[in-house]
Amino acid sequence: MSNSPKKDAAMKAKELQELLDFIAKSGLNKVNIETEEFKISVQRDPNTKHVFSAAAPAAPAAAPVAAAAPAHTAPTVAPAAEASAASNKALKAPMIGTFYRSSGPDAPAFVQVGDMVEKGQVICIIEAMKLFNEIEAEESGRIVKALVENATPVEYDQPLFLIE
Repeated sequence: MSNSPKKDAAMKAKELQELLDFIAKSGLNKVNIETEEFKISVQRDPNTKHVFSAAAPAAPAAAPVAAAAPAHTAPTVAPAAEASAASNKALKAPMIGTFYRSSGPDAPAFVQVGDMVEKGQVICIIEAMKLFNEIEAEESGRIVKALVENATPVEYDQPLFLIE
């Protein structure tokens, strides 16, 4: 029975990937899908710029994962840093895929630690289903920490950067 939730989660992730692939092939510029389990909005700029955003309500399976991540980082934070860490917001991956900090191997990173970013500014790319999706900052602020290494796989809702 303990493997059953993992199989269900993997199946949902696979179904989501298939759905994104179908939308990408459809040629539609904008798609909104909302169910009891998730809400997904896909918008494509006619100039082939891909912007994907997804939000899920507090699902029982997602809550323990979200709660577990801060618990692992809390013991390593110095007391002086705890006050400033409370004001930091995590920018999370809106999809499953491969995280890239730049548009190419020889290109500079979109953002560096310490950079100021504006809401809507491209801060990274996530490749999903052979589509390179530009991920934009959800709010303005300063990049405090990069939480993911370049060219590594990321999960849906995984923190990518801390923004102050």
